[in-house]
Amino acid sequence: MTAGNRLRQMDTGVAGALFLVLTLLVIVTPEGPRGPLGLGAAIALAGVQAGSIVGLRHRPEAGMAVAVAAGIGLQLLAPGIGWLGQVSAVLACYARLRPPRRSLWVLALLSGSAVIVLLTGGGTTETLLAAAGPALGWTLGELARTRELRRHEERQRIVAQERTRIARELHDVLAHTISVIVVQAQAAEDVFERRPEHARKALTTIGTAARGTLQELRVLLQTLSDDSGGTGPQPGLAQLPELAASLGTTGLRVDLRAEPVELPPAVDLSAYRIVQESLTNTLRHSQATRARVVVSRSGSAVSVEVSDDGPPRVQGRVTGSRHGLIGMRERARLLGGTFDAGPTAAGGFLVRADLPLEVAA
Repeated sequence: MTAGNRLRQMDTGVAGALFLVLTLLVIVTPEGPRGPLGLGAAIALAGVQAGSIVGLRHRPEAGMAVAVAAGIGLQLLAPGIGWLGQVSAVLACYARLRPPRRSLWVLALLSGSAVIVLLTGGGTTETLLAAAGPALGWTLGELARTRELRRHEERQRIVAQERTRIARELHDVLAHTISVIVVQAQAAEDVFERRPEHARKALTTIGTAARGTLQELRVLLQTLSDDSGGTGPQPGLAQLPELAASLGTTGLRVDLRAEPVELPPAVDLSAYRIVQESLTNTLRHSQATRARVVVSRSGSAVSVEVSDDGPPRVQGRVTGSRHGLIGMRERARLLGGTFDAGPTAAGGFLVRADLPLEVAA
């Protein structure tokens, strides 16, 4: 299911819940309409006001205007259900989508109209309650908007940090590859006339290294970060046995099944990091005693699976390892691969990444 479909389903669910609440209030409120015509009109207006939430995400101002218009009708037919029906609930959804410079104008209009209309009738308590409803709705919506904004900024920060780390690692790989090209080119020049077969072999090595370097550059140019940092050698899938052994000393048994696969440096490094991060998450966020790592080749891609026997701790696996999951997903995406992670039916946790052997352009 796409993100757009999930949002539409959520909006539809909220609208349906609001419609049920409004309908119930219209029926049970003493000041509500009793005749079939008035009751039907009030329920229809309740459906219009609740349904306006579905259109808020695409046309917030138009949706809010429809909710207010329907609320005016509800205020005339059933004033006891709340000021302008339940327009405060719609305002909460509107404030979640729009910044305060817009939503505050709607809040002022609704609260101000409540004070002007109801205060003239002499009901001070009713006036205060009617004015407080939109204020409460706006506050809840603004808090939700602020929280979502912070989550988005946090995701962007995590992705930027991960890209910086990937860029540094790829810089090291590229530096090594270019050094090989320089050495082989010098060797070919030295023996070009006396031993042409050695020169031909050196040129073949240069061609292979150059193709790999072009792939690395494509990935590197996708990362908007600097290339500062250490210059030590980078690990790969060949170091998985050492990784498994080091985790074994902590009490986490790692069953390793890795087929020998010749991988480009960027893919080899990312595959290792995904396994390393997955096992680290298992160690930190789970009570698992056993983990399983499977690395296999399928067509033009290498598949990496890491699973454990759980169960998660109280804080929750996904929440606790959020940074790691975002980083692993970003690694797979930069290589043109796919990534998936989540709990299993048996109670453990499974991470799977499919990385193409040819780095995506």
